[in-house]
Amino acid sequence: MGSAHADDYAISAIIPTCNRRPLLSVAIESVLSQSLPVHELIVVDDGSDDGTTEWLKRCYPRIILIRQSNHGVSHARNRAIEKASGQWIALLDSDDRWYPDKLAEQVSALRLSPGLRFCHCDEHWQRNGRRVNPRRKHRKYGGDVFAHCLPLCCISPSATLIHRSLFDQVGMFDESLPACEDYDLWLRICSCEEVLYVDKPLLEKRGGHEDQLSRRYPAMDLYRLQSLAKILRGNTLTRAQARQAETMFHEKFGIFCNGAGKRGRKEAVQAMHDQYADLLDQTRII
Repeated sequence: MGSAHADDYAISAIIPTCNRRPLLSVAIESVLSQSLPVHELIVVDDGSDDGTTEWLKRCYPRIILIRQSNHGVSHARNRAIEKASGQWIALLDSDDRWYPDKLAEQVSALRLSPGLRFCHCDEHWQRNGRRVNPRRKHRKYGGDVFAHCLPLCCISPSATLIHRSLFDQVGMFDESLPACEDYDLWLRICSCEEVLYVDKPLLEKRGGHEDQLSRRYPAMDLYRLQSLAKILRGNTLTRAQARQAETMFHEKFGIFCNGAGKRGRKEAVQAMHDQYADLLDQTRII
């Protein structure tokens, strides 16, 4: 790990983990082998019971280790961001790995785009050890990407490089969300910030394992509805953004209620109408 960069590109790399010791070493080594060294690497052990903390202390004594009881990925990331001393935050999920020039390529792009504070890049996908191609809906974009962020999470946390002032401006990860916490934060950031996109695959996302959030929480649109409702109620959007967010809220609300109704879950449908009565009345979708 390098020393602080005088040109304000000191990067704090953050890896949250829970019971992923077999995968974690690949993620850590991908940080330590960056052609542009990080200022510091912070690993948050979020309540592992597989000996992760002891293994980290023994094998990686130079990293900054935060050990806590299990509070979820948002809490883990937030604690690390609070502790970080770098001006830039680079997130890495413990089942992913960066390619060696990931940070160097992003910093080079940021130098050519002064004033931008949020950068992401393309990626390769691997599932159960095999390369897979992302669907068209997962296409990446730069610039004003708010509309692209509405249907689903179109920015991978492991692909991001974020100036810490953005967290001061829009807040941290929402710890009340068990999933879609990245979707929620990108909505807040991208409603007020242009995004720099490096059109190169600079990391590998490794999926298919049993503990992925998308497997534990199959009804992800429930949490996206919460995020859409929160940002609409916050009255921070432009008129055009509010119309886009309302349209997506209508769509996701209708899909959920239609599905629940077909399965005879009338109480769930009524609970959703009660929870979002103000927005339903305001946007005239009931």
